[in-house]
Amino acid sequence: VQLQASGGGLVQAGGSLRLSCAASGFTFDDYAIGWFRQAPGKEREGVSCISSSDGNTYYSDSVKGRFIISSDNAKNTVYLQMNSLKPEDTAVYYCAAPVFCSLGVTAHRFGSWGQGTQVTVSS
Repeated sequence: VQLQASGGGLVQAGGSLRLSCAASGFTFDDYAIGWFRQAPGKEREGVSCISSSDGNTYYSDSVKGRFIISSDNAKNTVYLQMNSLKPEDTAVYYCAAPVFCSLGVTAHRFGSWGQGTQVTVSS
């Protein structure tokens, strides 16, 4: 399983970014894929996830109503559209698969991770 995250950058507060997670090496429809983030000095936080097979999604309270996760099964890619960004969204964002995606998002012990993409939101 290989995951490649991209799309991070520097944006002003209130702006938007779209992250992409391109997956290969597994049957995309079989697994849920999640986004996590880690800010300096903080623990990793599960942000969102999507089950490609049934479209089930989850959002953490910190991003609910601002972020939208989607998947393009034909391209084996999951997107995280981030709107109304806040300085506290600044972090390195990682995608991971498979994840447990239900009332929260939890990485599988033997899952794979993308390389991370930096998101910086200036005030």
